[in-house]
Amino acid sequence: MQNELCDRFGIEFPIYAFTHCRDVVVAVSKAGGLGVLGAVGFSVEQLEIELAWIDEHIGDKPYGVDIVLPNKYEGAGEMDLDKLTGQLQAMIPDEHRSFVTALLDEHGVPQLPEEEELSSGLMGWNAATAVPQVEEILAHPNVVMVANALGTPPPELVSMIQESGRAVGALCGTPAQAGRHAAAGLDFVIAQGYEGGGHTGDIGSMVLWPQVIDEVAPLPVLAAGAIGNGRQMAAALSMGAAGVWTGSLWLAVEEAAGSPAEIDSYLQATSKDTVRSRSYTGKPCRMLRNDWTEAWERSDTPDTLGMPLQMMAVREAMTRTHRYPDKAQDVAFNPVGQIVGTMSKVKRSADVILEMVEECIDSIDRAHALLHADQSVSLSLIHI
Repeated sequence: MQNELCDRFGIEFPIYAFTHCRDVVVAVSKAGGLGVLGAVGFSVEQLEIELAWIDEHIGDKPYGVDIVLPNKYEGAGEMDLDKLTGQLQAMIPDEHRSFVTALLDEHGVPQLPEEEELSSGLMGWNAATAVPQVEEILAHPNVVMVANALGTPPPELVSMIQESGRAVGALCGTPAQAGRHAAAGLDFVIAQGYEGGGHTGDIGSMVLWPQVIDEVAPLPVLAAGAIGNGRQMAAALSMGAAGVWTGSLWLAVEEAAGSPAEIDSYLQATSKDTVRSRSYTGKPCRMLRNDWTEAWERSDTPDTLGMPLQMMAVREAMTRTHRYPDKAQDVAFNPVGQIVGTMSKVKRSADVILEMVEECIDSIDRAHALLHADQSVSLSLIHI
């Protein structure tokens, strides 16, 4: 199942696994795919610890890292992190902070210990933190690629990554965005359909993938959004995708770092239980619908802020719900795609990879047999 991009990265299967869990990164890469660590939320110091752990456990296998550096965000251009943080904190209305605290209290989410300080919420999401993250990422030799989750990376970052011998790519939700990625000289594009978890656009996967593939050909395209099994992988590859970029699938594997309460929320959800909401990041982000997302949709509640102000405004919520997951699922941030409806049990990452590959091969073989079993049928179909 190898192709040119697989050969470049040194992987056996064209399966790319985006995850915030270092254990999943290692497990996927050891199983023949490419584990990709989401760096947003980590300080440079924390990121160094995560990457060093991966290096220690992954052996000679490759992996990737995903960063978040939007093209547009409040405070763009300010590279002094302390100054940027102060400017942005002053822009957050008091009513947003009060609303967040009251909503958490209403749902019985415990307060944080007095000695615990909230971070600013600016780990990633801006150049002041993303550039040092990339510098740290490039210090780890097993990293073979860096992807940006929101927009085309700035030219200086593209050059920095490519000059180190790594590939650089970015997600897109429209053919026009893909075209801008290609024009910027990126090595690959990830086409993220509407059904996917996290930040998505408005176009469904089956419509988006071939449009993006045609737009940037011959640049490799990874298909993303609603991919959770081998049949969907076969569909993406048959359209011309160079591989599949998966995310939600890894939230409920054995190696996942989520709490039992969080994982159970995914296992119990159906595909109708997700919603795109700006309530956590300020951009449309698909997550499980709950009391939190519905509260922000009411007419009597504050409007969401832009990125990264919304993320900073709700930092208390993210920290408290993460610390007390058993008491917080009604207001927790659980980003996941519509594929959640098929996530019914916990599996090992290696088994997920094997099942996807086997089902993909079976699907392609079945399609091939359908086309060639009876030549007369094939010819009659051509004339219809």
